[in-house]
Amino acid sequence: MTAVTEKALSLLGLARRGGNAALGEEPVSDACARHKARAVFLAADAGETIVRRAHRMTDEGNAPLITLPATKAEVGFALGRSTCAVLAVTDQGLACAVVNALAQEDDALKGIAEQMTAKTRRQMLRRDKKKSRAENKPAEA
Repeated sequence: MTAVTEKALSLLGLARRGGNAALGEEPVSDACARHKARAVFLAADAGETIVRRAHRMTDEGNAPLITLPATKAEVGFALGRSTCAVLAVTDQGLACAVVNALAQEDDALKGIAEQMTAKTRRQMLRRDKKKSRAENKPAEA
């Protein structure tokens, strides 16, 4: 396993510990259906059935589907489980960080990484504008 893959798996573990990951088929399906999934990740050795279902879920939830360069056991170990074939990250910043890390090795992910980075920047700008409007709002008596 390369250092880039380890970094991506470490970020996925951080997402899980922070409550920003859905692990397993049912939680991922739910996150996609509610449009909460920002990116869905598959283990490299995931079965054909789960791959087909993940494609359907991401089409429904409009989230990118990315195959990790790691086995189910390696992904599971990073997440504190025995195995994990599919997971969704529900935080835009963390999903973007994972995809950017993976894009360092996989040129096919560079386009997705650029789109996610732009989306993250727009989200941060909206949040900053909202925060500054709240700070500049006159105090009510």
